Amino acid sequence: MIETPVTQELDQKQIPYTLFTHDSPIHSLEQAAAERNQQPAQVVRSLLFRLAQDEFLMVLVAGSQQIDWKQLRRLLGLSRLTMASPDELRRVTGYEMGAVAPFGLPAPLRILVDQSVLNQSEISLGSGVRGTAVLLKTADLL
Repeated sequence: MIETPVTQELDQKQIPYTLFTHDSPIHSLEQAAAERNQQPAQVVRSLLFRLAQDEFLMVLVAGSQQIDWKQLRRLLGLSRLTMASPDELRRVTGYEMGAVAPFGLPAPLRILVDQSVLNQSEISLGSGVRGTAVLLKTADLL
């Protein structure tokens, strides 16, 4: 059993989950979904945005849904925002790209959940380790 900050937080909060480890590297969202016996919309991407010098925001979005940058800027009252760099991602979340999750973060972080995620009854997220996903009920995400 893999133990990461993600699984530690889920265990601490008594949130039920299942770990799924892929047998080989994942090359697409569709491949990840198929191997997990899910639809692509159930694979949640945890995206990190830099709002200011040291201010970040995570957005959870389902599958291949695209972020509406204009709407996100309007919602946040910002004229500019950028995707975090791989180094910023690692520093802020403690995770590598492809393993990011909204759990087990080293410091509190504002997280927005897109409606596309809430439309799913079960989702999968990064586990903190590349090649392994956490499957859980969407209601437990909130």
